[in-house]
Amino acid sequence: MAVTKNHPINATLKKALDYICNPEKTDGALLIHSYGCSPETADMEFEWTRQKAREPGPHLARHLIQSFAPGETTPEQAHEIGKQLADEMLGGRFEYVLTTHTDRKQIHNHIIFCDVSFVDYKHSHVNRRWNNRTRRISDRLCEEHGLSVIPPNEN
Repeated sequence: MAVTKNHPINATLKKALDYICNPEKTDGALLIHSYGCSPETADMEFEWTRQKAREPGPHLARHLIQSFAPGETTPEQAHEIGKQLADEMLGGRFEYVLTTHTDRKQIHNHIIFCDVSFVDYKHSHVNRRWNNRTRRISDRLCEEHGLSVIPPNEN
């Protein structure tokens, strides 16, 4: 069973990336993955992409969190599910950094992605429809990996 939520990052991108990439939370940095950027320089790379956009939008990035029920998954399985979620949601159009945190009783993923596509330089449109799609994909991935799913309208 995974729960997803997201919020915009408007001012503290470097701080957020440093937090999610903390080696003490990511099994010595083994549970860090990125697409289209390097975790160490993602804040600068996101900014370069934003500078190319005609209308970059108000947000520097988006922060998606996917949390699993305690004891239901391994860090490696959660990380793989997070990769699949990010790849499907972002469609190869947005740079992102994915980390899996193991420092709490529930394993959880953090996905920070640039709010502007590095393919067409258009900003993302995260809204209720996007959030619902994220949950449906996350639920499907959990089912495919043998994890439980929260019934609709129960979160």
